[in-house]
Amino acid sequence: MKKVSVILAISLISALTLFGSCKKKSDENFVLRIGYYGNLCEAPVHIGYELGFFKNEGLNVDLIKLAPGTAFDAMATGQIDACFSLLATIIPPLANGLPAKLTSALHTGCDVTLVKPNSGIKKPEDLKGKKVGIATMTSSPVVYTKRVLADHGIDIRTETSEVEFIIYNQSDLPLILANGTVDAIAVNEPLASIAANEYGYVALMDSAIDPPYNDQYCCLSYVSTELYEKHKDIAEKFTRGMQSASAYIQGHPEEITALQVEKKYVAGDPAVNAKVIKKFNYMPSVEGAVKQFALIAPQLQEIGMLSKDVDVVALQKNSFGFFKGLDAKYK
Repeated sequence: MKKVSVILAISLISALTLFGSCKKKSDENFVLRIGYYGNLCEAPVHIGYELGFFKNEGLNVDLIKLAPGTAFDAMATGQIDACFSLLATIIPPLANGLPAKLTSALHTGCDVTLVKPNSGIKKPEDLKGKKVGIATMTSSPVVYTKRVLADHGIDIRTETSEVEFIIYNQSDLPLILANGTVDAIAVNEPLASIAANEYGYVALMDSAIDPPYNDQYCCLSYVSTELYEKHKDIAEKFTRGMQSASAYIQGHPEEITALQVEKKYVAGDPAVNAKVIKKFNYMPSVEGAVKQFALIAPQLQEIGMLSKDVDVVALQKNSFGFFKGLDAKYK
């Protein structure tokens, strides 16, 4: 009997060793598919790839260009493993079952609502009864705009909204505002700065400048639940690479924006983009993401973008993926 037990023990150890070696080999050959749109603030993804932050983590990466507003569908259908998102934009899909785990906040700022200088629209309340052009209903600029309007007492719930949001092709939005089809447009940087320079538009709302939003984390990294559960080491390396890239951006804005334009991740003038990116605060933080989630989720419920039935405490607990090997100053 003792001999049989020893044989069984050896067999179990061999099986576990084989499983571990197979898993390690699987991770070594794994190609991490990272989705991106081509926005200025996605710089951690762009330079994480171009400047070797992902490679330094031992990752084999494939960047996948996505159409506006399709990242969540791409993750839900298994087309990508990791991505970058505005926190306020991803919370409702998480509540609806998006198979993803948030991993780290990355920076503040990036969304702007523009108006004509002679429009008479001087404050958020002036948009009551007006039309706002947007790229998609789930884009980060529209979520930011709705948050600000709600904070100023404007009803923006779908059924009773006092502001009309109308979808247009993103590249057409500056012209749509110019010809008077809408009264304002909600856009990401650097399109906001490009449009302001070309048409003379002014910022009615700017998340990088206007308090209290300028101190709030807006964008973060996330991975698929499958990656987190089956390849947690890779998910951790991705997060660490994103955090390192973000910290690098903070001290090298001119270098970063020049690289983004050169590699065609982002359009525009690198010098103009550098001025914009300097408004953002790239200071990665896991704790910052958790705190921001607790702040934004109840706000989304108040403005009708998240069901009142959602338990935001439970949603927050289930939405994050945590790692032990991150740099202590970014945890």
